Formats: sequence, structure tokens, C-alpha cells
Amino acid sequence: MTEDSGKKLTMVTCSAPVNIAVIKYWGKRDEELILPINSSLSVTLHQDQLKTTTTVACSRSFQEDRIWLNGKEEDITQPRLQSCLREIRRLARKRRSDGEADVDTAGLSHKVHICSVNNFPTAAGLASSAAGYACLVYTLSRVMGVEGELSVVSRQGSGSACRSMYGGFVQWIMGQQGDGKDSLAQQVEPETHWPELRVLVLVVSAERKPVGSTSGMQTSVETSSLLKHRADSVVPARMKEMIEAVHKRDFTAFAELTMKDSNQFHATCLDTYPPIFYLNDVSRRVINLVHRYNRHYRETKVAYTFDAGPNAVIYTLQQNVEEFVQVVKHFFPPETNGEQFLKGLPVAPTTLSEELKQAIGMEPMVKGICYIISTKAGPGPRVVEDPSEHLLGSDGLPKESA
Repeated sequence: MTEDSGKKLTMVTCSAPVNIAVIKYWGKRDEELILPINSSLSVTLHQDQLKTTTTVACSRSFQEDRIWLNGKEEDITQPRLQSCLREIRRLARKRRSDGEADVDTAGLSHKVHICSVNNFPTAAGLASSAAGYACLVYTLSRVMGVEGELSVVSRQGSGSACRSMYGGFVQWIMGQQGDGKDSLAQQVEPETHWPELRVLVLVVSAERKPVGSTSGMQTSVETSSLLKHRADSVVPARMKEMIEAVHKRDFTAFAELTMKDSNQFHATCLDTYPPIFYLNDVSRRVINLVHRYNRHYRETKVAYTFDAGPNAVIYTLQQNVEEFVQVVKHFFPPETNGEQFLKGLPVAPTTLSEELKQAIGMEPMVKGICYIISTKAGPGPRVVEDPSEHLLGSDGLPKESA
């Protein structure tokens, strides 16, 4: 925590990860508290590749709460932002009234300036709101001396943000209570549990999705009978099976459940009236590619999952990464940006057998995939200790580069 005694400015910077669900969350039973109709489970991705960074500054000289996202000032009165701010301040006041010594009592009445940046496209189906709200809540909690169960607070910003409060493999327990106090995230296994598991994000489109998750979910809850069947009759058993597959590091079970659940989620989008289409032609070609690749080897070596957008997230084991990246490059050849096509963890080039190419047997599609992010499971939110990394200057306003 940085303090500028001249202006009595308190500043903290933190980073938080993206998570990708393998058992999907889709549908709320309470819109305001963001309580889901089913439990879900995700993998937290490594922040070296995908993260949100947030700086919160607090000062008596600030006239009002303000927020900047990716260089642009946004409306701080947005209800979900207000929910998170209000709840953290309430918890901080409660700690003070309980006589907790380390609470910065002066700061509770001060306004905050918030600056947040993503190192990946916002709102393109890459879980930007999950990382964003997790980072906001974590950073605010550090500024205001709040500890304890923060996933309940971040959930009120974006449902899946509660899962980004932990690293590794995380479940969001749907809970039963009306007040939502038992609807929280819990780590199933840490990021060190399954070191061979690797993740490839195939970025099909970095544009904003046509139907946002919030409105899409609401329409599905109102119109899809398949969604109700999924929540009541399918997900509870799948959650148990998935947790067991993670504990045992059983890739075949993990992969097949992941693909089936992704497919059923998109089936509920199609069952929504009017239907919602998040997948596009490239997404469907990726699905085909994965099934043909697995069929060639007569085993499940690779799995796909898609959130509310066309980008594919591929799960596989370390020993398959080089070949599968080469398969993607072959069937979705980059037009010119060969160097920038693969970002993140390095992957050595390899050659494909003619037999494999023929077994997959698809026409290559130039420009289908913009780029690949190569990553793995990673830790939860963390404090950024280096003061030079603050996104706000000593005047409490965004630095030029932020």
C-alpha cells in the first residue's frame, strides 16, 4: 500500500485472473443479488497471459467516486459497481465497529478513484467482467482493510467473478438462502494440482458479442424449458463427476464432461426464444476439428468449451500441445501475422503426419482464428507490490499510459 502523506493519498494495485467454466453458469434465480439457478465449476487461467489490473486510490481531497476502464472514464453509478462499493464499505464499517485495530478509519468516509485495465479484449467472451469485478473487490478490500469471504461480494458485480477470487479449480456453490450468503466460491484444487493441464484460447473474434450475458440469461430463464431441465436434472450430477475428475486428474472424464456441458449450454441458447447464437462458423469448425482429432487417435486428447461468445477454449495435456497448435495453424492458417499468431507460453513448432491431416480432412480456412493464447491454470488475485505499476498518479488521475 502506497501512502502520499502530502495529499494523504492511499493507493493499492492488484491483479486478478480470468476463469473459464467447464460446468457452465447460465441463469439467475435472483437478478439483484446475482444468485444462480445451478452450481458451476471453472479453471482459473494464469495471470501471466490474461489478467485485469486495478488501482484504487483513496483521499480526502477527492470530490466523488470515479472509475476509468481501459483508459476511458465510465459511469460509477452503474448498479453493480455500486453494489460492490457499498458492500465493501459496509464490511469495513462493521470491522471498525467490532474494534478491529487495523482498519483505516479515516479512509471510510473518503471517496475513491478506480483505474482498471485488461490485457485482453473486453466483452469478447473472454470473461472480462469476471476478472474485472474480482480485481475491483480484492483491491477495494485491501484499501479498506476488509478480510473474509469476498467471493460473496464480487458475485454481486458479476456472477462468475466469485470464481476468480481463487486460483486453480473453483466451484461456485449455488446456495439455497434467499439472502445469498451461502452462494459462494470454493477452491476444489489449487493451480499446482494438475501441472500437465494446458489451456489454449483460440481467439476467433475480439469484437463485442451481439447479445450480452446478462440479457441473454434473462431471456433463457424466461423462455427455455431445456434450461430448467439442465439446472434441475443434469448439472448436480455433472458437478460431482467433474469434481471427482479434477481430484483424480482424469483427463478423459474431465474433457468429455467439459465438451458435453459446453454443447448443452449452447443448446439452451438455441432453445431460448428468440434463439441466441454465440457460436459462429469458425466455432463450429473448431468443434469438428477437435472431434476428428480425437477420433483419429481413438482417445479424448483435446476438449473444447465456449462461453457466451465464439472464442474456443481448448483443454489438453502438455504432451499434446505442440501437435494440436500445429493442427490449428494448418487448418486455420494465419494470413500474415505468423509471429503474432501464438501468444503466451512458448510452443515449439512440429510437423504433422499426412495421415493425421487426411484423417481430419477439412479445408483450411484462412483468417478464421486471429491468434492463440497459450496458458495454464494459475493463482487467484494478488497485490502488485511495485509502486511504479500503479495506474493512477499522485494526483489520483490515470497515468497517460493507463
